[in-house]
Amino acid sequence: MALLPLGACGGGGHTTITVLAASSLTGTFTRLGQEFEDQHPGVTVKFAFDSSATLAQQATQGAPADVLATADTTTMDSAKAAQASTPKVFATNAMVLATPADNPAHVTSFADLDTSSVEFVMCVPTAPCGKVAQALLAQDHITGTPVSEEVDVKSVLAKLTEGEADAGIVYTTDAVAAGDQVKTFAIPGSARQITTYPIVTLTQSEHAGLAEAFVDLVTGSAGQKTLHEAGFGKP
Repeated sequence: MALLPLGACGGGGHTTITVLAASSLTGTFTRLGQEFEDQHPGVTVKFAFDSSATLAQQATQGAPADVLATADTTTMDSAKAAQASTPKVFATNAMVLATPADNPAHVTSFADLDTSSVEFVMCVPTAPCGKVAQALLAQDHITGTPVSEEVDVKSVLAKLTEGEADAGIVYTTDAVAAGDQVKTFAIPGSARQITTYPIVTLTQSEHAGLAEAFVDLVTGSAGQKTLHEAGFGKP
């Protein structure tokens, strides 16, 4: 288990809070962290981005952190022992099929994943992105199997941008962030498999007021605007 940065006061009155967040929140939370620092001089926000299951486990084992944000409510429920407040849902997400920009396998639809010539990747089943991907494959009667299962959606996207796979199942927001590095295709019935993101303060936080203030930023109008611009849906 990777060691997380300590959420403790440093010299000169400087304070650091640590946020554990699902990897699909990397871009938006990094921006919100900068905004939070601007609003709170002397405070630094450090992030640990990883799969939701890994972060929830770290939180319940007492990792030095202040806030937890996961990519599904089931994973958040598994971290109840570490929750200092009631989790708040702040965003939703849907999945799309993505290919490298040059689309070497000439993918045209989600159904092409049943073609033996198309090598696709997805998240591991224990991650929220993997659970949703599995549900979409079953829902659309796709029997093809992935050539690899990655720990999180960022790793799936990396397989595409590095040309190591023909297609991958990723969140809409990750496809938006990748820009012209990928092509995207809608997945039939994706609206029936929406991912819900909750956020909560942690009992081990030594800066409960700042932790709650960060949650307020994410769930407030400024945070919602940033999330919407990145492609997230409303909570």
